[in-house]
Amino acid sequence: MSAVADARPTTGPRPDVGTPRPGAVRLGRRTGFLVALTSAVGVMAFGWPLLARSGSVVVAHAGDAPWLFAVVLPLVIAVVLADVADGGLDAKGVALLGVLSAAAAALRPFGSGHAGFEPMWIVVVLGGRALGPGFGFCLGAIGMFSSALVTGGVGPWLPFQMMGAAWIGLGAGLLPRASGRREIALLASYSAVACVLYGFLLNLWFWPFITAAAGFPPELSYVAGAPLVTNLQHWLRFDLATSLGFDIPRAALTVTLVVVAGRAVLVALRRASRRAAFDAPVVFGSGGPA
Repeated sequence: MSAVADARPTTGPRPDVGTPRPGAVRLGRRTGFLVALTSAVGVMAFGWPLLARSGSVVVAHAGDAPWLFAVVLPLVIAVVLADVADGGLDAKGVALLGVLSAAAAALRPFGSGHAGFEPMWIVVVLGGRALGPGFGFCLGAIGMFSSALVTGGVGPWLPFQMMGAAWIGLGAGLLPRASGRREIALLASYSAVACVLYGFLLNLWFWPFITAAAGFPPELSYVAGAPLVTNLQHWLRFDLATSLGFDIPRAALTVTLVVVAGRAVLVALRRASRRAAFDAPVVFGSGGPA
């Protein structure tokens, strides 16, 4: 009787399903640099009206959004390619990214445009948590882009939505380690805050010009050339007065889905990542005669 050669990859001891493991997309040097560069572009795109001078033509994003889209999409693709080059993502990781992006796109039509109910955020939050900040960043941006194609929501708002979703996935992957009920409570709290902040942030892309066109009160309106603190106060008042009706339902639905299905989804994603062994070197062993 002889032993057969064992050609199965060895991936080390099985980690506990409740403990976050290294993500499928690790923030290596090149990946981290591109994530930071893309985020810097997003911060400038959202925040430059707050620093614009009086009479500036850059306070409205309707004209510059297509250019922003032309910058953001290649940068997101570059993040994926950089991590492939760094060895943190292989073909199985890219396939999983595609599957989860498609899942986010498929969920969005069930709630998009209905009082802020958007079930797609559970995919972004749990995907980023289970598979790492780099994966979450790509998942948020690509999932939002895919969902826009599905729902016909392609417009000047899309690059801003992609950046906001990418940051939510990135933040979920950067949360501190936790397990069991503590992890679910952490994710639920993060989801509530992130969904409200996402709504506030997205208001920045149209707030500078819609307040003047629609005749909003001065205390809610953008004032070009005003001090930064003044415009921040006006923006927050505008958010509280107009946005919470969409942001609170979005947060409530996401928190409910995380509490109800979060544990099962995390276990499934972590099991898939362990079996795919994205970051484990394949080691072949040969057995001699028994």
